[in-house]
Amino acid sequence: MRKQCRLSNVTKDYLATFHCVLENMIQGMKDAELTDSISHNFIAQMIPHHQAAIDMSRNILQYTTCVTLQDIAMRIVEEQTKSIESMRNIVSCCNKFKNTQKELHLYQNRTEQVMHTMIADMENSCVTNQINADFLWEMIPHHRGAISMAENTLCYPICPELKPILCAIIRSQQKDIMQMQQLLRSICCKMF
Repeated sequence: MRKQCRLSNVTKDYLATFHCVLENMIQGMKDAELTDSISHNFIAQMIPHHQAAIDMSRNILQYTTCVTLQDIAMRIVEEQTKSIESMRNIVSCCNKFKNTQKELHLYQNRTEQVMHTMIADMENSCVTNQINADFLWEMIPHHRGAISMAENTLCYPICPELKPILCAIIRSQQKDIMQMQQLLRSICCKMF
């Protein structure tokens, strides 16, 4: 078992913003207005999820000097900003696509399981004075949550305009996870 290290003021500032972003995401996802449309419900809960990734990335960009991590964070900001815009553009159309009560129940149960796991993993992520690693430990479960939510949504009848957005989320975030895991291994080799 590793000893808890004394955190620097920079790390404390970074973490204070991260926890604020995480709390806003949790509230935004839990308070999302749900309807009888899985398509609408996905969008309503994914927008605050994406916004958290944008805010977390902007937070690390204030501190990191790691060029690879800067590239990852800037790509997250760019891709997820575009994804939010795409979802907002189709939400009124998607509202018209209704689902059965059984579909809604199964969908929401799985979504809540994914959210619970993601939030627990983010809240309990490793904390060190190496904030580059801290960001990666936080963002990997966040991306896994988005992938699982998108895959869950694809299991049900949904608005056709939403499908390419879901596929783009899965594809881009799987790619991001691979790159983040590779960078994390490199950082951890230097740490220990």
